[in-house]
Amino acid sequence: MHIDPHVFSDEAVSEETRAFNKELRELLMAQPDTSEFTPEEIRRERREGRSWLGPIIHSEHAETITIDGPGGDLDLRIINAGTSNGVYLHIHGGGWVLGAADLSDVGNEAMSTEAGVTVVSVDYRLAPEHPYPAGVNDCAAAAAWLIENGEAMFGSDRFTIGGESAGANLAASTLLRTRDDLGYTDWAAANLAYGSFLPHGTPSVRQWTEVGLILEPDTMTWFGEHYVGGQKIAMDDPTFSPLYGELHDMPPALFSVGTWDPLLDDTLFMATRWLAARNDTELEIYPGGVHAFDAFPTPIAAQARERMHTYIAQAVQS
Repeated sequence: MHIDPHVFSDEAVSEETRAFNKELRELLMAQPDTSEFTPEEIRRERREGRSWLGPIIHSEHAETITIDGPGGDLDLRIINAGTSNGVYLHIHGGGWVLGAADLSDVGNEAMSTEAGVTVVSVDYRLAPEHPYPAGVNDCAAAAAWLIENGEAMFGSDRFTIGGESAGANLAASTLLRTRDDLGYTDWAAANLAYGSFLPHGTPSVRQWTEVGLILEPDTMTWFGEHYVGGQKIAMDDPTFSPLYGELHDMPPALFSVGTWDPLLDDTLFMATRWLAARNDTELEIYPGGVHAFDAFPTPIAAQARERMHTYIAQAVQS
């Protein structure tokens, strides 16, 4: 793993990225702050396609199955858009409060097509109705189901895992759980994008003052308070803060983050700890990338998506 210091310089940010970030900031500054609403209000607005994110696009290749979960029925959204050489267990982002498996169809269909995998996306329980550790427990249950049934259902035991933001937190926590609870260490790869690996806040989170770039200080506090649900959770609880986990016997992992993301430190710290625990580690840093930058129509987004797809494709084929 090598870090080029130039990626952190202002000169490394392309004009296309700079122009997009300016437009994004103007768009979001005209919207009410997330923290002004209840989770139910935001979910409803997004579900109805009335948010700034636009209408929901569902994949024609998707189907939903239900398995037994720790809190009752647990839905898994399955997308197989072509030739499949393995399985990608996807855990969506949304600050542990927002998001859903079917709202990730566009990205998951692209992963299925470009990486040659069957994507299994977990509809884990959300906070504040179901605070920590409900989401972790659901994701661990989905992983255990995949380990037991995946080869018979999908024709391969090449299992990979990944997620974005809060989903990357849950993916890392799931890897710790499957290793410790099941003794399973055969994951082929992990794709961990701009994760929140220390929800109590790394320095880049605590010092962040920018507004209009997806994650704002008030928004991050809003997410964190809902996820905790009034509990007192130790900073070093490894399934809450996987940065504090014992990271031996983890799979090869690709970490991705933009330099204009308040979760920058989370990725830098976690990738370094992953490497120090003698796991294969790759780190991609995208100059000027905001939080969730890979979801937008920009050159660095296309570059990041291609890198992630190639990484997973190679993992299931090796």
